[in-house]
Amino acid sequence: MSVQHFDDDTHEDDLIHPEHRAQAASKTTWVSVFVNLFLSIFQIVVGIFAKSQGLIADGIHTLSDLVADFIVLFANHHSKKEADEDHPFGHHRFETAASFILGLLLLGVGISMLIMATNKILNPEDIPKVQAVALYIAMLALVGKELLFRYMLKVAKKVKSSMLVANAWHARSDAASSLVVLVGIAGNLLGYPILDPIAALVVGLMIIKMGWEFAWQALSDLMDRAADEHEIKAIEKTFLSTEGILGVHNIRTRKMGDMIIVDAHIEVDGNLSVRQGHDISVNARNLVMKKHQVIDVITHMDPV
Repeated sequence: MSVQHFDDDTHEDDLIHPEHRAQAASKTTWVSVFVNLFLSIFQIVVGIFAKSQGLIADGIHTLSDLVADFIVLFANHHSKKEADEDHPFGHHRFETAASFILGLLLLGVGISMLIMATNKILNPEDIPKVQAVALYIAMLALVGKELLFRYMLKVAKKVKSSMLVANAWHARSDAASSLVVLVGIAGNLLGYPILDPIAALVVGLMIIKMGWEFAWQALSDLMDRAADEHEIKAIEKTFLSTEGILGVHNIRTRKMGDMIIVDAHIEVDGNLSVRQGHDISVNARNLVMKKHQVIDVITHMDPV
């Protein structure tokens, strides 16, 4: 599994309005809250009566998703705030910070699964005999979480939100843990209890890898990582399409959530007046912000 990247086109119709992204984040996250709350309560209650420690653990893991959901809701609320005196470029990095926290949550979940799996492998006699009803509940949880993941990822790709992609994959990690529990319960019922910790060990490593990728990408964005080369080339092309610009160089970009801040040196005819040069600069700025996911453009005019 790899971190999702978006290839932004330069067409205006493909741009996603921040308000639409915020509405999508709120809707998908509340759906996730209700699904996870129902599944977690169901898993824990049935797990207690069916004597399935795995089902109980998976229910507790599902509860951790609620923490992630509320982090997303919090970030979504703050990221759509308008720019102010303390945050002149807006609050878009709330989304990046949320993605970083979600990555840390995935790391924590993965490490916990490794520890529990290792303990079970070393002490297989501690795995209790479970009742068959636990198997059906585990199957229900697996299907429910997988459907939730597919729904959330579809919306995240539609609105091009890396924060929602991170939260969708967090839901997939929960589905993976349900798969581990399903295999473990089936193995327990068939007389092979060791299958549970072995599967948990493998999925735990997968979750740790996923969490590391999300956390590292978000941390890189918080450290002013540039936009990808494809997007920079597209922005350069937009600059050059502006009437009056003879060339452009030293284009620098930095990520602000899923948006970009751009500064560039534009080359104009040295015989133009200051007003004419200023008008060209304003036109270039407006065109770049219109065609790309850019929240601000800073230009420096070089006479040629």
